Amino acid sequence: MVLVAAITMTAQAQGFHFGLKGGLNITKMTFSEDVYKSDNQTGFYVGPTVKVSLPLGFGVDAAALYDQRSAKVEDTDIKQKSLNIPVNVRYNIGLGSKAGIYLAVGPQFGFPVSDKVYETKVGEYRLNDANLSFNFGAGVTILSHLEIGFTYNLAAGKSGEFKNANDIDTHNNAWQIGAAVYF
Repeated sequence: MVLVAAITMTAQAQGFHFGLKGGLNITKMTFSEDVYKSDNQTGFYVGPTVKVSLPLGFGVDAAALYDQRSAKVEDTDIKQKSLNIPVNVRYNIGLGSKAGIYLAVGPQFGFPVSDKVYETKVGEYRLNDANLSFNFGAGVTILSHLEIGFTYNLAAGKSGEFKNANDIDTHNNAWQIGAAVYF
């Protein structure tokens, strides 16, 4: 126990923080054609995260998040369950020793961990084997250990496609609101 405490204090002194992150997704699935309707749907994400503080207010954060996004296409519920790995560059603006504001931007790599093929009335929907998206976020740090923020996750390419007569690409973008606790 003493060894773990010593390692934790050393890591924190060097600007390295380990924590847990989680929150809510609001997903909008968009199509390259206006053929199908999809409504905003809620989901969630949760997983371990790390944050490294660098000089001049800069830093980097990364996480390994279980992410579930949902969409309803016609009468079929699509659940996109993924392991997402966001890597963000951050800029922190201190508001004293116990609070601050941060801005973050960076890529997110996603890999499905469940069904990738769904049968709908209008054709087969197939998720990609991997997805690239970009995060644009901001938030506040409170008491040096709690962060509350929001992020817009923008798909860099197609997230999947409908296989029918038209082969229609989809893009799964999401608003995220969440919190991280650092130890």
